[in-house]
Amino acid sequence: MSAHFRASRRHALAALLCTASLMALAPATADAQDSYPDKPVKLITNFPAGGPLDILGRALAVPLQSELKQPFVVDNRPGAGGNIGADVVAKAAPDGYTVLLSIDTPFTINPHVYPTMPFAEKDLKPLMIFSSSGLAFGVNPSVGAKTLPEFVEQAKKKEMSFSSAGNGSPGHLAAEIFGTATGAKILHVPYKGNAPAVTALLAGEVQAGILATPGLLPHIQAGKVKPLAVTGRQRAPLLPDVPTVGELGLPKMEFEVMYLAMVPAATPEPIVAKLQKAMAAALALPDVKQRLASLDMNALGETGKAATERLASAKARYGAVVKATGMKAE
Repeated sequence: MSAHFRASRRHALAALLCTASLMALAPATADAQDSYPDKPVKLITNFPAGGPLDILGRALAVPLQSELKQPFVVDNRPGAGGNIGADVVAKAAPDGYTVLLSIDTPFTINPHVYPTMPFAEKDLKPLMIFSSSGLAFGVNPSVGAKTLPEFVEQAKKKEMSFSSAGNGSPGHLAAEIFGTATGAKILHVPYKGNAPAVTALLAGEVQAGILATPGLLPHIQAGKVKPLAVTGRQRAPLLPDVPTVGELGLPKMEFEVMYLAMVPAATPEPIVAKLQKAMAAALALPDVKQRLASLDMNALGETGKAATERLASAKARYGAVVKATGMKAE
């Protein structure tokens, strides 16, 4: 038997073994997708407990568990403007058992303000944009300002400190625009999420904050924070007497936060479809709708191309703002 013939036989045998392995793997992979989920699913939230994202995650976990017959466990991984939690999911196995619950900023603002990112845009793909919500411009009552023009006059004479949910957050951008547009003297003080930034405002550690409206609402209603403006294009339904920044001549300060879910980019489409179906069912429940309304969130439920385009549009807009203000994540 020639050496050439023996080599040919070895190559043929290797090819057969490879084909057999792939044929054995295909049904196993298909079975795994069909049986998904057959164990608990981890919902990684990339901001601290107690904030709007955490509240939304826990509101969704119960109906998701009911729909897919497995526990959905919220796991808070805050830090670096949401990058830490997003990176955990970007590097997780693409099997549907690790899902990111996030606001949009790690994908729309952070790439413009952080010198390096721990993950690439291609590492994650959106499952669904659940909802959006504006920000509220609030001050500690000790400041004494009743309107935004009054606050501007004060801030032109004396530096005012602002809390935000972190470097690169929409509140950070809005504060930078506010200072540039009005000539106000501002000092940005970043916190690790909306909840600690609200706590700092309540305690008087800072004079003002531009923060996610859901986190400020109970304190506004209790008279512990004075709202001067909201950043949505329209007045917030739960704060109908508070003017928009557009009404006050500051349309460039218009910002809305998107609340969304993402999975590793290689997650199989059948698993993505199951999760999207379950999420859509959860959003349609009356108690979830009521919960969103109580958080001043507008339900969206966008998936696929619509979600991708909405994120891309926001990223482009925020990039222009960052360039104009020279803002950095410092």
